[in-house]
Amino acid sequence: MNAPLKICAVIPTYNNAGTLAGVLDGVFAHISDIIVVNDGSTDNTSAILSEYSRPITVIEFSHNKGKGSALKAGLRKARELGFDYALTIDSDGQHFPSDIPAFIDAIEANPGALILGSRNLQAENMPSGSTFANRFSNFWFTVQTAKKLPDTQTGFRAYPLKNLPALGLLTRRYEAELELLVFSVWRGVNAVPVPVKVIYPEDRVTSFRPAADFTRISILNTILCVLAIIYGYPRMLINNLLCRTFVV
Repeated sequence: MNAPLKICAVIPTYNNAGTLAGVLDGVFAHISDIIVVNDGSTDNTSAILSEYSRPITVIEFSHNKGKGSALKAGLRKARELGFDYALTIDSDGQHFPSDIPAFIDAIEANPGALILGSRNLQAENMPSGSTFANRFSNFWFTVQTAKKLPDTQTGFRAYPLKNLPALGLLTRRYEAELELLVFSVWRGVNAVPVPVKVIYPEDRVTSFRPAADFTRISILNTILCVLAIIYGYPRMLINNLLCRTFVV
């Protein structure tokens, strides 16, 4: 009998003091090990983390480095602690921790896969900028990998830590999640979507900057298209040939 998978949660956070404790409570209902990366918050996030009633692993940045840097630090820590999977969830309250069991079921049904929360992009409360950026990234993801996914921008994911590419990311902000996804698929990691709920309350605090971050995503997609030709597609072809050889 295989040993049960060790799963932790990684929560990057920046100035989400109003929602952070509620997110932690919700995640603890399903996962008992949580790593929080405080990305240089200037509100009372540090106090909330130090006074939280349950044990959590906290990584503190002295200044804001960007979500990609925080995510990388959290995933590295999860690897160091010996976890098999790290579930990432945003701290602004947009995700529902009650969807975590669906991720766990998908992990068990698809060993070694990267599980991605798939939002309903047609929902009435979905910000138009996020919808456009997602469709834009979905298109280029297909160009770069020859695969289709309904939501390549989601931050609600479960990463297979042993199958992840090197964490020396090209990017350090929101687009880092796209980079991790594309390089994982190039390495032969299966990407499996699961439907999730999402909410965007009017008082939600977000550090996403539509113009600047969309520009970053566009630049990254240009780089990834070039890399797809010289690295991505050859790597996927070799992976497919090796798989066929072993199956035969």
